[in-house]
Amino acid sequence: MAYSLLDLAFDVLKKAEKPLTYQEVWQAGQDLGLASKLGTTGKTPWQSLGARLYVDVLDNESSKFIKVGKRPARFFLKERSKEVKEAIIARIEQAEEKAVKNGPGYKERDLHPVLTYFVATPAFNRGRAVVTKTIFHEAAKKAGYSEWTYPDIVGFSIPLEDWQHDVIEFNELSDRNALTLFSFELKRQLTKSTYREAYFQAVSNSSWAHQGYLVAADIAEDDDLRAELDRLASAFGIGIIQLQLSDLSESRVVYPARAKETLDWETINKLCEENQDFRTFLQCVKIDVNSRKVHRAEYDTVIKDIEAYVQKLCPG
Repeated sequence: MAYSLLDLAFDVLKKAEKPLTYQEVWQAGQDLGLASKLGTTGKTPWQSLGARLYVDVLDNESSKFIKVGKRPARFFLKERSKEVKEAIIARIEQAEEKAVKNGPGYKERDLHPVLTYFVATPAFNRGRAVVTKTIFHEAAKKAGYSEWTYPDIVGFSIPLEDWQHDVIEFNELSDRNALTLFSFELKRQLTKSTYREAYFQAVSNSSWAHQGYLVAADIAEDDDLRAELDRLASAFGIGIIQLQLSDLSESRVVYPARAKETLDWETINKLCEENQDFRTFLQCVKIDVNSRKVHRAEYDTVIKDIEAYVQKLCPG
């Protein structure tokens, strides 16, 4: 029988001194050379491992594993369940809650270049690059609820490099769906105490676009939180992106946005009237569409050495 992800988890947890998250199990499996015994693992094997463990322990008396805690959930061998000390788990969770409360040292706007880099890569939008522009709330004509009116970043995608010019011109005569507008609301972290306000802020200021996203660098590993984010994304259509600062290659769309066929033109007009950054963005997009060329100097810069930037942002 082929060596499986659950076999890897079993071998790791036989040697583990304490219960581990599925990410820690996968990392330990790599360190021990067990991952090389697997066949095809896909792009995110740690996620596959987590899913297998969650399903295996769910109402399964014959499972070799047990789940301990939920902030985040950890796994251990059932045969070693007597070794689990609740006091140890409680101390770990208290330390994690303290870290969440203190929050990361960088600012939300420091994440803008990271998102700009991510959406320009094949990891987002099915490989079609998205060009972004930062919207400065402080530049709005009306103060007050600007954070609930203007997104942090807007973006667009048009297949100028993928489609023949004749096809793009014909599209303008028919479907007019070659251009896609994006809206992004950024947060440093999402926790059980902050996710609801953050999500509905994204709903409020992203409803005008084809696709809207709530973006965070730190999403707490909590089963209840993940389930609630899943429910909100399904109900309201605003997707969720996680920027993994420890390894940018692991940044991903946690829940995809529900694409809309039509734009909210009344809201777009309001945004143009009240914010020069947004008006400039639409003017630049119009010029680029008409000229069949993206003038990238008018938009946010894609940092070439993004790893160095992130290292300065999160030293150590």
